[in-house]
Amino acid sequence: MMASMAFVLKNLEATQIFGRHLGAQAQPGDIICLSGDLGAGKTALTQEIAKGLGVPDSCYVTSPSFSILQEYPGRIPLYHMDFYRLGDETEVEDLGFEEFFYLSGLTVIEWSERAVGLIPATRLLIQMTIADDLSRKVRIDFGSGTWKSRLYQFCEAALASRE
Repeated sequence: MMASMAFVLKNLEATQIFGRHLGAQAQPGDIICLSGDLGAGKTALTQEIAKGLGVPDSCYVTSPSFSILQEYPGRIPLYHMDFYRLGDETEVEDLGFEEFFYLSGLTVIEWSERAVGLIPATRLLIQMTIADDLSRKVRIDFGSGTWKSRLYQFCEAALASRE
């Protein structure tokens, strides 16, 4: 099995299916790192991950750009972080966010590259780039944890469907 994989999410529906699958597969202590330009769909993907986790519809998932952290209830808690406004990992440490990486929820981090040295190698890294108005190129690095065994078949099917 490959340690990384790339495919295209052709439209919003494909992104929704992918995000919900990620949420359904998430286990306590998992970390998903989202990387990509502004507007690449990191928050939209997180909204779908939340649905896959069973976060109630009454909890609207928004980008925590200013608050840096939002917590949502679900099958397991969702800790949604956005490090866009942070300079480097020292600020992440100073704010105590590293502690969340070891709790019993799912941590989803936008702009995770600002804290790469602090994030466990078991994380799932998803890099998103804009292909056009509706589609996104996705590159996944499965990390050293169990994400590969949980997602590989799903991602392989997504890869096959674009051919």
